[in-house]
Amino acid sequence: MDSKNYAEVLIDGEIYTLGGQEEEAYLQKVASYINEKISMLKKQNGFTKQSKDYQVTMVELNLADDYFKSQDLVRSLEEQNQALEKEVYSLKHELVTTQMKLEKIQKELADLKK
Repeated sequence: MDSKNYAEVLIDGEIYTLGGQEEEAYLQKVASYINEKISMLKKQNGFTKQSKDYQVTMVELNLADDYFKSQDLVRSLEEQNQALEKEVYSLKHELVTTQMKLEKIQKELADLKK
């Protein structure tokens, strides 16, 4: 069974202890991502004048937006991958067919030369 890892991270000026199966570097990366979102939102006019609840909700909405956009991208890339795999299969089949025709013609040519 995997052991639980803990890491102290700084998020929006507060220190939190995160725990999970992931390595500390990953937990720090997650905290850094959240800090980037918070920093980006704080640069927008009027954001810091809103209530803390509003600010937290806006951060959550931005994270959810990123998540859903990433999911859409993954789906799109998976569909592209499937289409490319089908095309590769088709091209391989065409190559084998062409090679068989070439071998047949080469044999016929060799028979004619005899």
